[in-house]
Amino acid sequence: MDMNQIVQTVAIYALPVLFAITLHEAAHGYVARHFGDMTAYAQGRISLNPARHIDLVGTILVPIAIVVASKFLGGGAVLFGWAKPVPVNYSALRRPRQNMLWVAAAGPAANLAMALAWALLLRISLVLPDNSFSEPLRLMCDAGMEVNVILMLLNLLPILPLDGGRIVASLLPARMAWGYAKLEPWGFPILLGLMFLGALNVILAPMVTFSFRVLGTLFGI
Repeated sequence: MDMNQIVQTVAIYALPVLFAITLHEAAHGYVARHFGDMTAYAQGRISLNPARHIDLVGTILVPIAIVVASKFLGGGAVLFGWAKPVPVNYSALRRPRQNMLWVAAAGPAANLAMALAWALLLRISLVLPDNSFSEPLRLMCDAGMEVNVILMLLNLLPILPLDGGRIVASLLPARMAWGYAKLEPWGFPILLGLMFLGALNVILAPMVTFSFRVLGTLFGI
């Protein structure tokens, strides 16, 4: 394994991964504040400063390990990572069940916005002359699209405590939502099991491919 290649890959993915994960969390806090929960605001977590959200293991070490392993050891590992969770007191929301849907959806929506922004930047970079700046920029834009599309789709899976699980819980009748919420302690083990068995890649790969086709069509890339 070439150390220079590893360094280059980490450098290309560093900013996309950092902002994809941290702005995802900040979006949750911002929307929670909009609907009346000031918990994240009081703790200074509604911020575009990544340092307020970084988790050493989840934001840096795990994503880097997955990217390096995927690029140089083969296999189609799904990019996985997390930031410090933004605290949300759902009981403080003005309409807890209804507002929970929007708070949960804010994270994937932030990833969608960033995927679109990276795609636009890639489109712009394609008209730049080929030089030592434009090529790394294009690679970083590709990485930004990849990271944000995967994290958006991953978080929309209907598994608690993922955002998709929160969205499902907010849409279910109260009795069913209560029963569904009891499954949350099993959510993370289920997700890890799907990942290590390769099922997560099987589930997400077609959706990722379709998302890239849509981005390519929209921006002509």
